[in-house]
Amino acid sequence: MASNMLNIWSGITNFTPLIGAFISDSYLGRFTTIAYATVASFMGMVTMTLIAWIPQLHPPPCKNLQSNQCLGPTKSQLGVLAVALGFLSIGSGGIRPCSIPFGVDQFDSNTEEGRRGINSFFNWYYTTFTLVLIIALTLVVYIQDSVSWVWGFGLPTALMLCSILLFFVGTRLYVYVKPEGSVFSGIGQVFVAAYKKRRQKLPEDYVDGAYYDPPPLKGTVVKKLPLTNQYRFLDKAALIIEGDIRQDGSNSNPWRLCAIQQIEETKCLFRIIPIWGSGIICFMAMAQQGTFTLSQALKMDRHLSPNFQIPAGSLAVISMVTVGIWLPIYDRLIVPALRKITGLEGGISLLQRMGIGIVFSVLSMVAAGIFERVRRASAVAHAGPDGVAPLTVFWLAPQLMLMGFAEAFNIIGQIEFYNKEFPENMSSVANSLFSCTMAGANYLSAVLVNVVHGTTGGDGRPDWLTRDINAGRVENLYFLIAGMGVLNLGYFLWVARGYQYKSKYRVDDGGGFDDVELNVAGK
Repeated sequence: MASNMLNIWSGITNFTPLIGAFISDSYLGRFTTIAYATVASFMGMVTMTLIAWIPQLHPPPCKNLQSNQCLGPTKSQLGVLAVALGFLSIGSGGIRPCSIPFGVDQFDSNTEEGRRGINSFFNWYYTTFTLVLIIALTLVVYIQDSVSWVWGFGLPTALMLCSILLFFVGTRLYVYVKPEGSVFSGIGQVFVAAYKKRRQKLPEDYVDGAYYDPPPLKGTVVKKLPLTNQYRFLDKAALIIEGDIRQDGSNSNPWRLCAIQQIEETKCLFRIIPIWGSGIICFMAMAQQGTFTLSQALKMDRHLSPNFQIPAGSLAVISMVTVGIWLPIYDRLIVPALRKITGLEGGISLLQRMGIGIVFSVLSMVAAGIFERVRRASAVAHAGPDGVAPLTVFWLAPQLMLMGFAEAFNIIGQIEFYNKEFPENMSSVANSLFSCTMAGANYLSAVLVNVVHGTTGGDGRPDWLTRDINAGRVENLYFLIAGMGVLNLGYFLWVARGYQYKSKYRVDDGGGFDDVELNVAGK
């Protein structure tokens, strides 16, 4: 029951950012959405603390853990837990898609200083995020295991309250961007209008007055996008035919006639989705840190001293420390050096950064597979009754460090890519895609594991992922994921080669399509 509830909650939490993005971009704006979301997260943490504190809100301790003499939760206790998880999901749905765009709003992208500030913001945001995770996986886990669960939940709750107060302290200093309206309905209108005019013929060259291109609304911060030559079937949605325009020049039916800006926003989504799909396989490799890497660690020597043993779940800190050390070096030393060579604000292009991350994820799986063979051979030959191999757990460090580099390049590259390539009024939707990538990776990983369970083994041999890791062949799963990563890299290179950055579109200016530069910062 606990496993199912956790899986359901994880799935909901990874998809709620789509709802939060819609609400933020259409109605509330980023600041207000974050404000409500932080309060919801705080309520969820308070409820979790109360569950750990009040005996009536959680099941009693097991009388005999080995004989499984444990009482399960009552319906009311499950109800309170569901309320806590619901608050946390609501908070995640508002914070995840809006925190980064709200931070970017504080910089002026029209200045060189502002563009460099945005580039550094992405790196430092993920650095601090990683440092927080390191504290959560070490200090907080230690408090929960060695002190009490009440303090383990109570301290993060108190820190959450402090962060809320600090967030509201800067209310008068923030730059606020008003919501621009529903992006999703605009995309729907483009598809409907293009379908209704599917029999219309597009002009060979751009003709003034042929397409609906109203001036931007007063006070809008969205940069106007020109008509491009990709996905031209969507351009029919902006074709003006009889009855589309009223006498006063307004649009008579937005479901039959759409502005060029709407069409280009839809094209942005079309261009990005193939790139987005490549992240799922890359993240699937990262997902193994919390599953089979943990199983490897449990069958290795984890002692730092005769009296202290490293918790297996804390090994993920190695990849996080790698990220925390690497990103400041990359941001302050490597990027400026690369900038002098390439002339790009970010040193290398965002797609190059993401591709390097995919390479590191493949190398991590290859290293994990090679070492698992060594570990299992050692365990079979020299392990005691507990099956623990006489190898230090730090032999897992190389694969975890490689995965840290994969995160530093691919994850941050994706975050920055989505924020820069989507129009300003779609930035919250852009950040929600990152959560959907993680959800897709987790679900695909679960499907792959189930397929491996069902198709390997037989004839008296256990399957690759049998419960006893020393009897299985986990390295084959690692090599399989590495092979999928190689194919994914080939796919990524193919779609990336044909990708047109928002900074460089082929625009029809009346004399055919020409390349134009709009904003090359960070590309």
